[in-house]
Amino acid sequence: MFYHDNKLQYTVRVDTPDPRFARLLQQAIGGVEGEIRVMLQYLFQAWGNRGPTKYRDMLLETGTEEIGHVEMLATAVALNLEGAPASLQEQAATTNPIVGAIMGGMDPRQYLSAGMAALASDANGVPFDGSHVYASGNIAADMYSNVTAEATGRALACRLFELTDDPGMKDMLRFLIARDTMHQQQWLAVIEELGGHKGVLPIPNSFPDSEQVQDVAYDFFATGIEGVEPPAGRFTSGPSLDGKGEFRLRLAQPMGQEPKLAPPIPQAYAQTEQLLGADAMSADATTSVITTDPDDTK
Repeated sequence: MFYHDNKLQYTVRVDTPDPRFARLLQQAIGGVEGEIRVMLQYLFQAWGNRGPTKYRDMLLETGTEEIGHVEMLATAVALNLEGAPASLQEQAATTNPIVGAIMGGMDPRQYLSAGMAALASDANGVPFDGSHVYASGNIAADMYSNVTAEATGRALACRLFELTDDPGMKDMLRFLIARDTMHQQQWLAVIEELGGHKGVLPIPNSFPDSEQVQDVAYDFFATGIEGVEPPAGRFTSGPSLDGKGEFRLRLAQPMGQEPKLAPPIPQAYAQTEQLLGADAMSADATTSVITTDPDDTK
């Protein structure tokens, strides 16, 4: 069950409306780094959570907070669309200010489809489709996904901060950046509570180690051509992060067989030569060479 307050989570103020910045803010709403993504990700992780209820409750709290962030950004978009920039206002006597704003970089659909409001889309107008909402049912895997989501979201907010001179917008972004700071550490704190990297890795840690090919479990495969120095670092030597093995650098060598596929089925309508099979094609080619008349110039 959810409750709504008619006040925003934090003040949203636009001193100088800028339709172009409204379009950029769309990325923070419906982009892959945006608030709709994390809102749905945390909520679906919570709704599918099995295990200690404190993690479900924590995810619900933060997912609900993210609904508030979407509301803040949608309000910021609407406020930025309420007036054209000063340079466009000067032309208002002879030019439609809406058309001028669109020509100046506003997303046309913010007017055409939303009546001067935010859209559930990114800065290019691509609708949010949920393909980057990760809810695996594994609490550790989900926490790592959440850290990545907050890291990319914070990077986006920092870039948006550099793209506006509006004091109100900068203040709102400072708040959102600070919340991303907390959420990154929040998810990492859960990983630490679960035992840290050593405790949760490999994910899932419930699969028996004896069932994996243990000989390659901690090898870094170098696939470069001969003579190219392979990369070396923490990932090529020393103890593994789960404490169960040692990292090794290993030159990649084929360990399997050459793939041999069956001929195409007739219903797939491949070429006749494919249906004959490689051996038949080879024999046909040989026969053709032997029976060709060298004097035939046709």
